[in-house]
Amino acid sequence: MKQIKLTALFTLLFLFAKCEGRQKEQSLHKNIPAFFSEIKEATQKNKDLWGIDLYGPMLFIDPQTRQLFANEPDMAGALKPDGSIYSGFLPNNVNFANTAIDWNGKRWAMIMLPLPKNKQERITLLAHELFHKVQPSLGFTFYNVENNHLDQKDGRIYLRLELEALKKATQSSSEAEIQQHLTNALTFRKYRNKLFPGTNITENTLELHEGLAEFTGLIISGRNKKQTKKYFVDGINSFFTNPTFVRSFAYYTVPAYGYLLYNKNRNWNKDITSTTNLTNFFIKEFNIDIPTDLKKTVELLSDNYNGKAIIREETEREEKIRKTIAEYKRKFIESPHFELRFENMNVSFDPRNIMPIDNYGTVYPNIRITDLWGILTVEKGALMSPNWDKITITNPIRTENKKVIGDGWTLELTDGYFIQKDEKSGNYRLMKK
Repeated sequence: MKQIKLTALFTLLFLFAKCEGRQKEQSLHKNIPAFFSEIKEATQKNKDLWGIDLYGPMLFIDPQTRQLFANEPDMAGALKPDGSIYSGFLPNNVNFANTAIDWNGKRWAMIMLPLPKNKQERITLLAHELFHKVQPSLGFTFYNVENNHLDQKDGRIYLRLELEALKKATQSSSEAEIQQHLTNALTFRKYRNKLFPGTNITENTLELHEGLAEFTGLIISGRNKKQTKKYFVDGINSFFTNPTFVRSFAYYTVPAYGYLLYNKNRNWNKDITSTTNLTNFFIKEFNIDIPTDLKKTVELLSDNYNGKAIIREETEREEKIRKTIAEYKRKFIESPHFELRFENMNVSFDPRNIMPIDNYGTVYPNIRITDLWGILTVEKGALMSPNWDKITITNPIRTENKKVIGDGWTLELTDGYFIQKDEKSGNYRLMKK
């Protein structure tokens, strides 16, 4: 009798969950045409920002089911009419993320569902990805570079100080106060770049890519002054809680500088190119004088921006992550491991939790890679090489037909590829028949 009751209960729970899932899907589906309409209206209102209407092909994807919802058909006929929109499913060999993607004859802005509930946040996200879609046509090409210095203590300290100064600049109403905070922010930046030579170039590359996209999203979102101030405070404070700053800092620096400059010159973004150094550009446009003795100046300024607490927190963090870095070195460098070299790679990952490992590359705790050799899904970390030509994982545990399984990773091989162990080193490698 007890077993029957339990079975009935499980059946009811299953039916309830299934019904709830169907209702959630129907609700999600119902809102999608409205989401397309609101971003279309927002981009049309802001055509002057870049001199074009950013609206174009968009894909919303449900990460759980890989179902797609689009505002227009693809060229291959994979998307079918579904009311006022189009729907279909993304093939398993295509990665998904919030990004721009070339798929089935068109360049799309791809965005993962669910979208933010807040309208301004939602439009910011959609406009950000729409900018990426048209970015090449605007002359902004992107090269993948590492900013691993922003995972080191001094790199993090002077980035945080810069952002604290930017936060105060965005909250100030006095032009004199804004100018002073901007001067201090850029002084912290210049000192950071002096500590880590060459980073003025690597930081600038990511800022031209992600920073301009986020600035675009902010302007198109239509926030009023009060909402914009809140956007910067909440965003920067939230950013400070990220495990790493390496790939996400540009979402906060350029929007702040850009917004403050936009209030003076609404066309500043049209005056830059893919070769513009944004740091020097902002210094010139804001008419800022950078002190000659950077070290002495930042020492005097840091207490005005929570410097003591930042230095203490970053010193403690450095001590904590030493053990983690040592474990990653043992796992992916010192112990026998499995290297996969890229042939025609496509990748998706979470940029907020990565960890640079000296000059060996960067560990991505969660990453999915598709290549000619198959699909690699990682959930417990993999080491990406500095120049992005290979990825290292732990040695495999077992194989099941064309599926290779390791600790926290799965490799689905395509025909013509197999793995082989080097008996001398203990390392595995990918081979082609």
